[in-house]
Amino acid sequence: MKKLFLGLIYIYQHLISPMTPATCRFYPTCSEYTREAIQVYGPIKGTWLGIKRISKCHPLHKGGFDPVPLKKDKTHKH
Repeated sequence: MKKLFLGLIYIYQHLISPMTPATCRFYPTCSEYTREAIQVYGPIKGTWLGIKRISKCHPLHKGGFDPVPLKKDKTHKH
């Protein structure tokens, strides 16, 4: 499933995105953010993080640098 989602993002980034004007207000772009999130968190949580990021893509949000959050280490206990 992870490979399928990453494949769809690859198709978007290489076939669809180049035909549209560059308008992303974030760095990394939403598709790159989603790709990274899927690699770190898997297809379900990664896609959810991507959807949350895309929902911020509107004129009322200033955008800017917004990296994928670091994965918390569940084995380390205080």
